[in-house]
Amino acid sequence: MIVLSGASASGKTEVAKVLAKDYGIIKVITTTTRDMRINEINGRDYFFVSVDEFQKMIKEDRFVEYTKYNNNFYGSTKDQIKDHRCGVFDPSGLKAYTSLNDPRIVTFYLQASEETRFNRMILRGDKKEDANKRILNDRVVFDESVASSVDYLIDSENNSVEEVAALVVKLYKDELKKRHQLAK
Repeated sequence: MIVLSGASASGKTEVAKVLAKDYGIIKVITTTTRDMRINEINGRDYFFVSVDEFQKMIKEDRFVEYTKYNNNFYGSTKDQIKDHRCGVFDPSGLKAYTSLNDPRIVTFYLQASEETRFNRMILRGDKKEDANKRILNDRVVFDESVASSVDYLIDSENNSVEEVAALVVKLYKDELKKRHQLAK
């Protein structure tokens, strides 16, 4: 499983889209208690469950990580850890996956300067004040310990999304092969 992390507008979501489109690496489907939106499909966009069901899943230790955001629960389940899967996670999610010490999980941190990330946010339609808030928040949330906890640091500023995706796939396959050989 590929785990992508990085600050806002570092390219995580776009890389995940290319991984799916060009390499058949499926996005991890998370579970939520929020209402389904128009055009969303249960089992494709999210697994939609009731709060009671989510609480039951917590008690059954089925989540790698979960959080409550805007009065709704969101979480990723252990059964989503599979080869040719990709998840995009914040630092707490990254830490949860890293702490599993599962040899099937390879972690990547996408790096880009604040200036580049700010410009990307503006290009995608974010308001300047929102982009500035995200930059300031990322300075706190994505400290040095986050980047040092991953298997690979990837330059997402000077490489195209397609180049980053190709590099992620190559490193992922090489790392799995290396780990498989070490396990013998």
